[in-house]
Formats: sequence, structure tokens, C-alpha cells
Amino acid sequence: MTISSMTGFARLDGSDGGYSWVWEVKSVNSRGLDLRFRLPSGFDAIEAAARAAVAKRFTRGNLSINLNLQRPDLPPRVVVNREVLDSIVGIVREYRADGEPDIETLLAVRGVIEFTDDENEDDGATERRDAAISADFGHLMEALDGARREEGGRLYTIVREHLDRISELTEAAAALASMQPQLRAARLKLQISELLDAETPLSEERLTQEIALIVARGDVREELDRLVAHVASARELVGEGGAVGRRLDFLCQELNREANTLCSKSSDLELTRIGLDLKAAIERLREQIQNVE
Repeated sequence: MTISSMTGFARLDGSDGGYSWVWEVKSVNSRGLDLRFRLPSGFDAIEAAARAAVAKRFTRGNLSINLNLQRPDLPPRVVVNREVLDSIVGIVREYRADGEPDIETLLAVRGVIEFTDDENEDDGATERRDAAISADFGHLMEALDGARREEGGRLYTIVREHLDRISELTEAAAALASMQPQLRAARLKLQISELLDAETPLSEERLTQEIALIVARGDVREELDRLVAHVASARELVGEGGAVGRRLDFLCQELNREANTLCSKSSDLELTRIGLDLKAAIERLREQIQNVE
């Protein structure tokens, strides 16, 4: 199983019983699953079923779903909802004593004018049409899934390249001469000597605390080990595939935390440079992971 992107687009045309329709869906990244439907009036049942179908297939993404329905052989018929119109007119007259209400303004109120083209259609034909539209929606989701997986394949390559770069920088930091035990020991002896030769002698307890701090600040092996472990975990998740975007994002936060600590502990210019390069590489990885489902 490969990773999937949250970015994708799909379009599907269909027709049945004199009707023609176009399904379109656009998907972009999101923290969760956000669905926005734009369907003709009277398609509430189809929307409810469509929402359930999307939730079964996808876990994250902002999906904008549109259905454009037409019937070329029967132009739409304009219907005035006189009950709604009369009610609005009565309210306007009640609060406005200087004349009759503007009919053009009233007709623009939502629900006053409706367009319908099913006056001669029986229930069986409507059910067949709706079933065909629903079936096409299933095919639309399959097409979107394919588009997101195709984009996910490109993301897979990019993410692996960024992980390789982070791994290379981690190895370079570990290989620095300043990381060798002998040099670390020599530096530690020098710092302890400076503490012992201070003008104001330190108490034994304070001296012990200072030495412990020097040792902790100068040893970044723990940070490097965690960087290696986090990169290995990220590679496993990418290889596992599926909806791993949230876990990859968490690993990016942990990688960045270790890179920050590495830079703060560093007393070597070359190690600091590598730490900054690590932070930049991790940020580039994070930007790509924001698109992974």
C-alpha cells in the first residue's frame, strides 16, 4: 500500500432518461475530513448517502463536490411559491406604510421562485435517474482515490529523498572530530580546570553541579540517536502506506525538537552548521507531509 495525497481532482459525466449530469470533486489538504456539497434542490437523500460513502473511503481532506444536472429536452419551468410570496408581502405591508413592496426584490428572495423540470416524470423514472447518479458518484470517488494515490506516489519519492538528506546530515554530525571521545574528554578537563582555578572557589556541591551541566551540554549523542530512530520510524510509516499523515507530522515535530537541542548544545561551528541544515531539511519534509493523508 502506498501513501495517498490529500490533493486531487476528478470529473465524471453521465446521462439517463433524458437527463445529463456532471459530477466534479476537488480535494485539498485539511486537518480532518471536511465535505462541501453543492447539489440541486431535492437531492438530500443522495447527499446523505454520498457523505457516508466518502467517509468510508477517505480519512482526511477538504472535498468540494458539485453536481450539475440538466434535461436538454425539457427546459426548466418557473414555479412561484405563492404561499411564501403572500406571507412576505403581508409582512412588508405590516411594517411599511409608504407604498406597495417592490415585486422584483420579493421575487429575488430565496424560495419564492423555483425551477423544476420533472412535472411529467413518474416516480419510477426519478428513482432510476437517482440510482444512476448515485452509481456515478461511486465511480467519481474511485477516480479521486486514484488521483490522490498517483499524487501520493510522487510524494513518496520526495519524502524519501528528504529523509535520506536528514540521515546524511545526522551521520555527518556524528562523524565530526569534535564528537570523538578523546577530544570531548580534553575539552571537559579544560573546562573543569577553569572552574577549579576561578578567583572565587566553588563549593564541592556547586562544582559537582557545574561539571554535570558541562557534560550534559557537551554530549549530543542522545540527540543523534533519537534523530536516527525517528528517521527509521518515518521510513517504516512511508513504506506501510495508508493514512499515516498525522503520525508523520508528529515525527517531524520530534525531529525538529532534536535538531533544536543539537544546535543549542553545540560549541563547534561545523556542528552548528549541520544542525541548521538539519532544521532546514526537516522543515522541507514537514511541508510535503502536510499533503499526506
